[in-house]
Parts: sequence; C-alpha cells; structure tokens
Amino acid sequence: MAASAQKRKRGSIKEYFKGVKLEMKKVVWPTKKELGSFTAIVLATCAAFAVVFWAVDTGVLAAIRAVCF
Repeated sequence: MAASAQKRKRGSIKEYFKGVKLEMKKVVWPTKKELGSFTAIVLATCAAFAVVFWAVDTGVLAAIRAVCF
C-alpha cells in the first residue's frame, strides 16, 4: 500500500511539472521596452509614496512636538 501511494505521488509530481511547462508556454512576456516602462512606473510610484509618507511623518512629528513640549 505504501509503495502504491509513493508511485501515485511521483506521478502527480510529474504531472504537476508537465502542467507548469504547458502553462509557461502560454505566458506572454513583456518586451524590453514595456519592461523598462513598467519599471519606471513602479520606481516613480515608490518615490512618490516615500515623499508622501515622509511629509506626513514630519507633519505628525511637528504636531506632537508642538503639543507636548
């Protein structure tokens, strides 16, 4: 019984990787130009959020210092 369970498990792993290979063939990868554009958008968005968080943090700290000291 244990041997048949191992055999089924190996078969299912093999089928899993066959499925992975099949799905990877369906993937449409971005071109270099698209990848560069997407990367720039992500970096700009991260920078914008960093500035917003810095401004909010500075403002909250100034407000706390004004109230407490």
